[in-house]
Amino acid sequence: MNARLAPLWARRSVRRYAGTTVTDAEIRDLLEAAMAAPSAVARDPWDFVVVRGRAALTQLADVLPNGQMLREADAAIVVCGDPARAHRNLESYLLQDCSAAVENLLLAAALLGLGACWLGVHPNAERMGPIRQQFGIPATILPIAAIALGRPAEFPAPRTRYRAEAVHQGQWGARP
Repeated sequence: MNARLAPLWARRSVRRYAGTTVTDAEIRDLLEAAMAAPSAVARDPWDFVVVRGRAALTQLADVLPNGQMLREADAAIVVCGDPARAHRNLESYLLQDCSAAVENLLLAAALLGLGACWLGVHPNAERMGPIRQQFGIPATILPIAAIALGRPAEFPAPRTRYRAEAVHQGQWGARP
């Protein structure tokens, strides 16, 4: 692993939190990082719902089967996309743009010493509907993901998931 890329290897999903507060300034930093992501034709089709408070986080955890860490998290951010603002109004571009924003947010969290975990919402109707209802998200807006946030109580080791067999040189099947 290239040492200059250490922050990338250190970004890991954190599912246990220490219980101390993520500050408003840190939330702002995370949102600025998310909105610095590339977007097709700079359409920026994303919106973000900042979630705080034990009751709201617990209700969100009730909807997300893999989101039980939200019960310990200090905050969450629900990443949403507006198809009307996506390039050519295409859901595929919206999903790419919102995913880039999520990755920027996750990297920023790691660089700030925060723990974070990406939780999938879209395309699961049984998740999207209750999340829309809980946060008053209009029917035209797609809840894409939820990000659990907190001070880490676990520190997974840095790693890479590089697999040479996933690399094709020039055409499918040609190996390095």
